[in-house]
Amino acid sequence: MRDTTELTAAAERFADRLRAAPQSRLQRGAAAEGLALARELAARAQRLEDPEREPRTMPDAGVFVVADQLAVAAADLAESMRTAPAGAPGGDLDEAVELVRAAQARAGL
Repeated sequence: MRDTTELTAAAERFADRLRAAPQSRLQRGAAAEGLALARELAARAQRLEDPEREPRTMPDAGVFVVADQLAVAAADLAESMRTAPAGAPGGDLDEAVELVRAAQARAGL
């Protein structure tokens, strides 16, 4: 089993900052960055779980829900990574952590 704590911790930090951000900042792009990241993490998890199936797109549930969507998507990906065979496509932990950090930087949080 792989230790995916770094991924979930990075995603939780970003999610916490999204939760604390004022509505104006969320609407100026921080929420869009969070949603794009959540969608990417969710798609990666789905590909790990079922590579033959086209990933479903996470819906846009609004700026006040993005933080929760991000936290759930990261937790799902972490679990998928823990149970996936070594070397499975989409299972690069370092790359996933970097995606989280880059999205948080672009969001200005």
